[in-house]
Amino acid sequence: MSLRESPFPNCFLEGLHAVGWSLIFPCFWFLDRLLAVCVSTSQERVLRREQECYLHPLKLVFGSVLFFILFLLSTPLALLGFVLWAPLQAVRRPFSYRRQVQIVHVEDRNSRWEETKKVSFGFLTGNLCLLPDGVARFNNLGHSQRRASVIGKSIVQGVTRPHIPIFVDSPSSCGTVTPSSSLMPQPTPSSYGSVDFSITDQKDGTEADETNGPTQHQLPKHNCHHNSKQRKHPACSLRDGDMLMEVSSLFPTSVDIVCLQEVFDKRAALKLAQSLGTLYEHVLYDVGVYACQPAGTCSSFKFFNSGLFLASRYPVMDAQYHCFPNSRGEDALAAKGLLAVKVDIGLQKGEKKMVGYINCTHLHAPEGDGEIRFEQLNMLTRWISEFQAVTRREDEMVMFDVLCGDFNFDNCSPDDRLEQSHSVFEEYTDPCRAGPGKEKPWVIGTLLEQPTLYKENMRTPDNLQRTLESEELRKDYLSPPVPVDGVPLVYPEPDQPWVGRRIDYLLYRESSVACHCKTDVEEFTYVTQLAGLTDHIPVGFRLSVSLDSEDISPCVLSSSGPDC
Repeated sequence: MSLRESPFPNCFLEGLHAVGWSLIFPCFWFLDRLLAVCVSTSQERVLRREQECYLHPLKLVFGSVLFFILFLLSTPLALLGFVLWAPLQAVRRPFSYRRQVQIVHVEDRNSRWEETKKVSFGFLTGNLCLLPDGVARFNNLGHSQRRASVIGKSIVQGVTRPHIPIFVDSPSSCGTVTPSSSLMPQPTPSSYGSVDFSITDQKDGTEADETNGPTQHQLPKHNCHHNSKQRKHPACSLRDGDMLMEVSSLFPTSVDIVCLQEVFDKRAALKLAQSLGTLYEHVLYDVGVYACQPAGTCSSFKFFNSGLFLASRYPVMDAQYHCFPNSRGEDALAAKGLLAVKVDIGLQKGEKKMVGYINCTHLHAPEGDGEIRFEQLNMLTRWISEFQAVTRREDEMVMFDVLCGDFNFDNCSPDDRLEQSHSVFEEYTDPCRAGPGKEKPWVIGTLLEQPTLYKENMRTPDNLQRTLESEELRKDYLSPPVPVDGVPLVYPEPDQPWVGRRIDYLLYRESSVACHCKTDVEEFTYVTQLAGLTDHIPVGFRLSVSLDSEDISPCVLSSSGPDC
């Protein structure tokens, strides 16, 4: 079943919605610019001091007065547009679907699956903080539209680079580099603390990009938390069993599905969809509900959508969104929830075609609200099971079942112990987790300290990569665990490394995958390519699914578990 692109059932309703939003948008934009004028990022404050700019007070006064007046003048039109826009949300499908002809092509790692009896799939997740510009500045991030364009190009650049490892044996280098990255000239930093990426068309129709510095430095085998200056081996790597773990300044190659969070701004979402559409034909964006919804769906007025965003190389067969009804505080303004998607992998074994399930979520954020997140975990596990039970077919074999997103709790904070013990970690496997409240030794936190985003050790992909590889530096730039109120924090435990808060998760489940298939994680990657563009570290992994038997049958989910 193919999805229609418009979230509305017909062109007439879509047109009415566009008219209503066009009346609201000027008021929204003036308010956004008012906040942007009044709130500066730390990078902008540093630049003003360095350039000895004394005009900022005038800009602040006159800019805020101007935008406030324009905001007031546009309010009557916005109210009229709201009267037209709000009722239409009741008939709007809770996501937009974009299909674009693929321009950039990547290597098909599953082209010889019939010989190898193995297929593999790459996944990526990350929180981008693409809020309206004025609101994003409260997280020390601005220029949401520009960041969206750069992020999209960065993902395409990293995913499409040639996967040709070159081991450099020299006293001043350590790690693995690729022809598409470290051998290219370095661009200059942009005005908002990241790097500029340019893409030019080539004769063969593909795209070539520029990035800065070495890539894919792999952590030392003897201790993944040593500083790079202490390395003695030119080719550094770390393996957890058969899984390779690395910190890379570029996105991993051949990622099949990208799941993103906090893509709240509609214009930024569209820019991101356009950039990623050159590689990912199928994009779901503007996911979520707005305004007041029927009782039992969402409990309050929603000013923002869920912020969820999914880009897939595989056709989307079915998609379903659920809104969490139990949010409160500032989180209740956004329609956070779960996006469950079924994709057609495009391969077939006998009479059975291969499909996969990907589930993306963003849980309640405020610290101390563990009960809310725990209940949201209950909801999403139930919703996933119901979605798969309805969409599963006898002539299909499930090859992967992945749950990912920003869970807003970690596996090391005493304040998050309730969520750490949830049964979702019994159903799904977390490759980073050694047990409740205990991470594996090589794990690195994914939440950055916002005030330090533009420090020298953070502002470029290479510098951020070296920071993550050093335990001492991580203490200064990653968010520390959250203690229980009134209880002193003892962290880390003796002989344990300092990890930091890991709130971005990639989980996979084997019980729902076709019987006689075995799932393993080939590689797990922390990505620093978005240094200065977001306050999270994107993570990715590649799943390898072995087809162990010629007679593979689908598993049927039931309350007692899989029934093959």
